Amino acid sequence: MELELFTTYGTGTWQEQFHQTVSFHEDQGTENQVVNLYPEVKFETLEGFGGAITDAAAYVYSLMNETQKRQVITTYFSPDRMKYGLVRIHMDSCDFSTEMYQAMSEETDTELKSFSFARTEKYIIPMLEDAQKAAGKPLKIMLSPWSPPAFMKTNGQRTYGGSLKPEFRKMWAEYICRYIIEFEKRGYQVQRISLQNEPKAVQTWDSCIYTAAEEKEFLRDFMYPALQSHGLEHVEIFIWDHNKERVYERICEIVDDSTKDMVTGIAFHWYSGDHFEALELVRNQFPDKKMIISESCIEYSKFEEADVIHGALRLSHEIIGDLNHGMTAFYDWNLLLDEQGGPNHVGNYCHAPFLYDRNEKKLMPQLLQQHFEHFSHYIESGAVRIGYSKYTEQIDVTAYEKPDGKIVVELLNKSKDIFPVNVRIQGQVAEILLYPESITTGLIE
Repeated sequence: MELELFTTYGTGTWQEQFHQTVSFHEDQGTENQVVNLYPEVKFETLEGFGGAITDAAAYVYSLMNETQKRQVITTYFSPDRMKYGLVRIHMDSCDFSTEMYQAMSEETDTELKSFSFARTEKYIIPMLEDAQKAAGKPLKIMLSPWSPPAFMKTNGQRTYGGSLKPEFRKMWAEYICRYIIEFEKRGYQVQRISLQNEPKAVQTWDSCIYTAAEEKEFLRDFMYPALQSHGLEHVEIFIWDHNKERVYERICEIVDDSTKDMVTGIAFHWYSGDHFEALELVRNQFPDKKMIISESCIEYSKFEEADVIHGALRLSHEIIGDLNHGMTAFYDWNLLLDEQGGPNHVGNYCHAPFLYDRNEKKLMPQLLQQHFEHFSHYIESGAVRIGYSKYTEQIDVTAYEKPDGKIVVELLNKSKDIFPVNVRIQGQVAEILLYPESITTGLIE
């Protein structure tokens, strides 16, 4: 039995990737520096990985030449590279749009005759089409609204929160259905929706507030019936779509006997910290509900723009922790941004796995992309998480059995020290070293 290793690490301003193979030998009673793998202990099945095709990402994509476009798309979506099969797309504008827009603005148009899909078709659809061709299969789309049209809201604007006016709840549900229908009639597969992106956040950009009671009522009395009336029962509904510190309370407040069959799961973001224990609570109390991370990125307002290594380590730590506590799907935020971390119509700039310098016309792959590829390339859709134990908190570990029977283990060394590890599985041991601030993928046949 052999352990094939793929490592990405770096210190300062450089990164290195290398590949090596280590042989297993019979365990002679190794006790120290051990990472145990237990393939016989199985948990949930992974759906897969993906990211967001935002208006901003798709606009930057439109500026690149064909070679650069091909590099981005094949890296993310081809079966030979990152194997992304999931895509999140915003309905109407979000902060990562070149401008604010909405598909219609006629308050009295209850039949949505003035609804226009043109703004989505301008940038998002061309990038989505290229992505699907590179994947060689239908991509599964998650649609999320940042705000209803301004006329539907209590504050009369897309920005600064506000709430959905009760008299527009039916019309808003029809509006969301219309978005689904527009994608599906163009041949795309809408797998799921969330009811509202970040329903607790009052933002300078597109935002809308829902209390748990309001979200529950909209779901039960308007959104779910609207999906049924349009024959869209196949579209999964996810609640919350906000940070993890309140994920348990939210699902408890919304899911009861009247809504449990309407809710497929709960979506969450990473911006308020780990809160892996909250996911464990959800998994234990609501074992039939899926948990997905629908958005995560390095915000320049919170993290140092130049500190790309620790940014990648933070997000890899996040992914591993979420996987180990029941997450079955991961969506990165913008797949591509410009050299500023935009465009963003309110200047809320962020990092992305690919940046594009508009002045130099240069595509700049980032360390974050290499980290994400460790997960999405090796932990394929259909992989089943298995049991493990580790000897130190300085490293993060997760492990899966792939559909072909191979075992994949992810090892993240967050420290500046070299860590020795004895990988132990089924009476066999292999000795490896984890390099400082590195991520290593191990494959066992």
